[in-house]
Amino acid sequence: MPTVALLFGVHAHQPAGNFAEVVDDAHIRSYGPFLRTVYRYPEFRFAAHFSGWLLAELLERFPDDMALLAEMVARRQAELFGGGDMEPVLASIPARDRLSQLEALNTRIERAFGVRPHGAWLTERVWESSVVPSLGDAKLDYVTVDDYHFLCAGRDLDELRGYFTTEEDGRRLDLFPISEALRYRIPFAAAEDTVAHIESMAAGDTSTAAIYFDDIEKFGIWPDTYAWVYEQRWLERFIEGVLASSVIQPMHFRDFHRDARTRGIVYLPTTSYIEMGEWTLPAPRADDFAVLLESEKAQGRYERSKPFLRGGIWRNFLSRYSEANWMHKRMLGLSARVDALPAVQRTDAIQQLLHRAQANDAYWHGLFGGLYLPHLRRAVWQSLVALEARLETIAPSPALTVTDMDLDGRDEVFLRSGPTIAVIRDDAEAALVELSNLTLGHNFGDTLTKRREHYHRKLGGEAAAHAQGDGIASAHDRVAYRHAVTPDDAIPDSRPRASFVDTFIADDGAEPETPHYRYLQQPTAIFAGTLAGGTVDKTYRLDGARLHVHYRLDVLRAGRFVCRLNLAMPSCDGFLGRYRVGDHVPAGFGQPLNLVDASDLKLEDGVLAG
Repeated sequence: MPTVALLFGVHAHQPAGNFAEVVDDAHIRSYGPFLRTVYRYPEFRFAAHFSGWLLAELLERFPDDMALLAEMVARRQAELFGGGDMEPVLASIPARDRLSQLEALNTRIERAFGVRPHGAWLTERVWESSVVPSLGDAKLDYVTVDDYHFLCAGRDLDELRGYFTTEEDGRRLDLFPISEALRYRIPFAAAEDTVAHIESMAAGDTSTAAIYFDDIEKFGIWPDTYAWVYEQRWLERFIEGVLASSVIQPMHFRDFHRDARTRGIVYLPTTSYIEMGEWTLPAPRADDFAVLLESEKAQGRYERSKPFLRGGIWRNFLSRYSEANWMHKRMLGLSARVDALPAVQRTDAIQQLLHRAQANDAYWHGLFGGLYLPHLRRAVWQSLVALEARLETIAPSPALTVTDMDLDGRDEVFLRSGPTIAVIRDDAEAALVELSNLTLGHNFGDTLTKRREHYHRKLGGEAAAHAQGDGIASAHDRVAYRHAVTPDDAIPDSRPRASFVDTFIADDGAEPETPHYRYLQQPTAIFAGTLAGGTVDKTYRLDGARLHVHYRLDVLRAGRFVCRLNLAMPSCDGFLGRYRVGDHVPAGFGQPLNLVDASDLKLEDGVLAG
């Protein structure tokens, strides 16, 4: 009789530093009910991956449900997958950190559940062949990637019913192709139809598998899914249908991997899942890419041509967003400083801070990435600044250094004094791009310039969300707004949202003028520019924790010199942030404030308690 092995896996992740109430809600609507449901079906074998930070949170805060998971591991119902501990994109961090991230999660799983993973989850399924040696060194035998990866390598969809083998630098790694058809059916199509689709994949040999591995948040957190999956019993009906089938055999990845032979050698191109290829492109190119995809679909050629319509790669986010690139290159610099330490000084605390600074979420933006979420960027910066503070006590840096840290062709001037780090970019703006306080663990320069995004074209429009037959619509097919958003909200910034960004507005009605500064090679940070027929000098100086910025203007026209500061305050515009002038509190951060002849202005932030 034809059979098909069902390799069913779920991936659970919350960004390091996410709000406690978000984790609570995710557990109430997804993690908890999923575990309690599958627990009732011991014969339903499945795999699960929990990122390290989330796993620690769940073990501490929801021990009863995690005890169910431990029991399912012990009775060989659940297989646990490893991966990078703090969910980094492995390809974007140094090889030494890949291995330490993989080993950290392996160790965390072994301590909590008494087993070591055989397989690993790749964050956002970002594949680059350079990750193979690190996975091999961590004693991991296989990973899951999308079937799309294989299509881009020229494989046919019909042959993607088992695992394949690749190698790099003499290290072997086996690859399981996740079925896109199952990703889009589970749990959105009717349970009975999904079971029938899996049965249709059965073959006359024992090495055929239906492979699914995707976000557990689809089971309860995505729109409408809690009612659909649990109240309307989709998950129960699906599991019962699988167990009642005469041809579907739920299996662990490790058992299938042990019993079946590889389907051959394959070398995958650098890629991720197909949606990522669109998200990572700059908006104009993403527009063109979307038009191309729609044209192929309208002509009925999409399924045949999509392997050749690949868009961009994940790393494009670092070239698209200078703020993400700055975080990334600062992380790489600190990683190199950690690696240069004697082994006895590379403590677990230092390694943990580096790992947390490599968490992927704040480095990119799509349907899931969190670059636009200030608390996620702040979590990365808190780790970076805390790591820098520890390193400065071991091997202090010079008071002034000049280097092109972010590889953008322009130097950055680093000033260090006491607990303060000020970084000025040597471009026409000569603006402050980082202002970190090692004591507070905060970067006041963690701002984000507003850019045009590909999806802004949907503002003001309507988009229908189409269900799959008797099922529900996927989040990929929806346009929804948590807050009111208008086209005016999406107008991009023309200047960076840095600090000490300068403009001269002449009284004679001439167009506003921007100084074009250049760095003077001095034993401090002096920038000189031309302005209003004359000159302007801008000097940055650190004195302990205090940053002094001094302007000297020699201009030929009367007017106003405007200096703009964009500061990242943890309270944002909440009730914990307020202005103070003398003994008076005239407004909160979320309100406009106009001061005349003021010589002093304090910003009080309750989150920073200062």
